[in-house]
Amino acid sequence: MSNHHSLNYVEFAAKDLTATKTFFQQVFKWKFTDYGPEYTAFSCESAGLDGGFYQAPLTSLTSNGGALLVLYSNNIKETQAQVENHGGVIIKPLFDFPGGCRFHFTEPSGNELAVWSKQA
Repeated sequence: MSNHHSLNYVEFAAKDLTATKTFFQQVFKWKFTDYGPEYTAFSCESAGLDGGFYQAPLTSLTSNGGALLVLYSNNIKETQAQVENHGGVIIKPLFDFPGGCRFHFTEPSGNELAVWSKQA
């Protein structure tokens, strides 16, 4: 059941659906359901937010005004290593801010996301 006016679903463009799916499966353990060759939906029980990727030659970057989805990690250095080992590109290295630290990365289709943690 969804809560009234809560964020419920997010969709991203993806240049390479296969590479994007593989990346998120390996790094974040997301599960995917394909709906034809140009759309795949994801679910992640721990994230509390479902979504999808649609085939398109576009990317979501904060430098272009795109929204930034920020994931949480209990072990940010391990998560960063997994991002890098599975084809993600770190575009803002790990930095501190009041209350924690985070890094930004792009996944194989070029969409920017971030990971934060309470401690490095």
